[in-house]
Amino acid sequence: MLQQIEPSSSTLQLVASDMSDIMDNLDTRDLDLGDGDYDTTDNNAPAEGLPFKEIYNTVAFKETEAKVYLSSPITVKILEVERFTSAQDRFNLTSQRSVNKSMPAVYKIEMKHGEFTWLVKRKEKHFIDLHRELRTYKTFMKIPLPRSHTVKRNIPLRSEVSQIPELPRGGDGELDRGVSSRRKQLEDYLNTVLAMQMYRNYHATMEFIDVSQLSFIHDLGPKGLEGMVLKRSGGHRIPGMNCCGRSRMCYRWSKRSCLCRSLVLKCNSYRHARWWGQSIEGFVQKYGSAFLKDHRFGSFARVEVNIPAKWYVNGKTYMEDVANALEEAKEEIFITDWCILEAAIRSFKSSGLAREEVMRHPDHVSSAVYLWAHHEKIIVIDQSVAFVGGIDLAYGRWDDREHRLTDVGSVTLSHLEQAAAASPGVAAQANGSGTFSQSNGKGVFTVADSMDQPRLKSHGRLRRTRMSIRRHLQKHGLAHADSDSDLEHEESSVPVQNEPAGVGELHGNTRFWHGKDYCNFVHKDWIQLDKPFDDFIDRHKTPRMPWHDIASVVHGKAARDVARHFIQRWNFTKLVKPKYRSLSYPYLLPKSHTTAGEQRYQVPNCIPTKVQILRSASDWSAGIKYHEESIHNAYVHVIKNSQHFIYIENQFFISCADNKYVFNQIGDAIAERIIRAYREGKTYRVYVVTPLLPGFEGDINTGGGSAIQAVMHFNYRTMNRGDHSIISQLKREMGDNWINYISIAGLRTHTDLEGKLVTELIYVHSKMLIADDNTVVIGSANINDRSMLGKRDSEVAVIVEDSEMVDSVMDGKPYKAGKYALQLRLECFKY
Repeated sequence: MLQQIEPSSSTLQLVASDMSDIMDNLDTRDLDLGDGDYDTTDNNAPAEGLPFKEIYNTVAFKETEAKVYLSSPITVKILEVERFTSAQDRFNLTSQRSVNKSMPAVYKIEMKHGEFTWLVKRKEKHFIDLHRELRTYKTFMKIPLPRSHTVKRNIPLRSEVSQIPELPRGGDGELDRGVSSRRKQLEDYLNTVLAMQMYRNYHATMEFIDVSQLSFIHDLGPKGLEGMVLKRSGGHRIPGMNCCGRSRMCYRWSKRSCLCRSLVLKCNSYRHARWWGQSIEGFVQKYGSAFLKDHRFGSFARVEVNIPAKWYVNGKTYMEDVANALEEAKEEIFITDWCILEAAIRSFKSSGLAREEVMRHPDHVSSAVYLWAHHEKIIVIDQSVAFVGGIDLAYGRWDDREHRLTDVGSVTLSHLEQAAAASPGVAAQANGSGTFSQSNGKGVFTVADSMDQPRLKSHGRLRRTRMSIRRHLQKHGLAHADSDSDLEHEESSVPVQNEPAGVGELHGNTRFWHGKDYCNFVHKDWIQLDKPFDDFIDRHKTPRMPWHDIASVVHGKAARDVARHFIQRWNFTKLVKPKYRSLSYPYLLPKSHTTAGEQRYQVPNCIPTKVQILRSASDWSAGIKYHEESIHNAYVHVIKNSQHFIYIENQFFISCADNKYVFNQIGDAIAERIIRAYREGKTYRVYVVTPLLPGFEGDINTGGGSAIQAVMHFNYRTMNRGDHSIISQLKREMGDNWINYISIAGLRTHTDLEGKLVTELIYVHSKMLIADDNTVVIGSANINDRSMLGKRDSEVAVIVEDSEMVDSVMDGKPYKAGKYALQLRLECFKY
């Protein structure tokens, strides 16, 4: 085994004797081109780190247009001289010739460039090889080239070259002084070469000092060891990746089942291999150890503190903040969602940054993934701001706390009625987007441009319709008409107007929901999605189904973790799907957590919190060897450890494991926690809000479709039917006292539509858990096996724990509640 030995007098003698062999070869005067004055500065180089977007502008390693350096100088300092020897070499120390060959001096060199500091190790022969390469390059640059192949020459100023110090011949004087002098000579030589832009940018120099186009990109974090090594044969080069020397390390294996790899690197000596091994291990322990182990709940991401976070109830404020954040994007936007990016793309194009790429995954047949899907909803801006939750950027998702059922604008039906009278078999409809619709009587609307059609009569003043809610209740036996107040209600008029909350008053034919955005998917599922501004249900007869949803935004290191999940998915998809292997679909790189605190943009009105990113992911969805179900684990943990209450909003409520049809343990954790509170005689409450009907097309009065029936069966199986249900478990323990511990509810609203009372459920699409007014889980995961088990649908969530506390009351007693969780729970309780 090779060992490092301390320098002795004989060692120093050898160093001194080596000097005379290379003095004539290391004179920087050889690099003087001697044919005029040229600019030595790079005025376009940034003063600090290169912008992150430069990772998408890399070129081949030897290309002259590669952007590598900053505007600041590179400084060189040789820290020490090392000599390595084996046991056999030490045995041969009596032979100076043998030692001279087997014990070459290795210089440990510290390099500094702007904020970056790194070490390289080089032998004397490496200096000679570099000098030889530079002299050859200088000669090449002086040869006249054909005009069509002329290369722009960026050559040093003669005035500056004339100041380059001459390297003196060495070998004289005392040994210690000789070694010190030699260090100074090599430092001066490198500092001089690196001060010349033409030579500094030459690929031989970059290889000598271990730099590349990715070295000084600020958001990639500290610079580690770079250089040229060989890898085990097998696989081939990945196009576009030129990050390690001359692309000799950036390869992929020909067979793969996940993103896990074992890569064997070959170095030119044991010393070189040990240097690489120690450097990689040290860098990983200092900067990357958190990414190489599981964290709380089995998550890929650790808990991060002091993270600005904000919650959203319903799509109005969420989409406002998303739109504003998209416009602030400078480098990247990552989205896994149904989305519309036209405005953001226009903004990017105006600044020359547009590069829009979309991947579809999985292809169910070719990938053998038939039943599962990507279900997460995340938007990441510049890997610094991340929106996570249940709100898709899709039709019908925009809503506010009003949850309106109608949106006919102020358009009258006078000419529509005339058209219907003239042709009884055809119904006509005008919408507020400037289109005219006709129905063939079969419920399918065809829409034509209305520019040549008669304009609809409209007005902006308040329209009042005589309509009594009391009368409708009386008709169904839900109210009594035996008092004067009832008569007063009979004669009252109900104003009919869209009254938005904080969005201004609508006039004329203006509407909140245009075309497909006005929807009621239990009444009728979407059709003709390629025609977004065409109505597909009659808004004068059918109320829309309001949409209730929850989302969140996080910043800094937590946003970096969301981005890292997206990048893992993207790169995996690029590897497994051949059509995405072209250069037009770039590999993505994660930003470093060391720069996560440098927030260029922050969503307004955030609260500092403790945040951890959770997910459901597996081999098919993210290319990981072992599946992750940290969302499921977090739900169970939070429920079991809650002290006072839990509040759940979820689109599905399918749980209570029988290990045959259902496997997730959330329902069982709820039952166990209630039973424990009952046995201890303590107050404890569970609140569950879920849709009154599943979100599938079908008429429940006639049995609905098979999808509706299946979901309702498993929902009721979780709540109150069968031995495994929560209420059945509670009844076995406490009889009818279960009613004091758990409440399950849905949301519904009503209004007037064209003089008639209409009602509709509010569709709860949320995926949220609040515990004890201090802990919140928000994400895309439903309470069912598809979302929770990790091996099925992919999901992303955040668990937010409060750092700021406020005075509150819990069970009639003073209580310190978390600011984030309390405000969210109070907002949800308003419905």
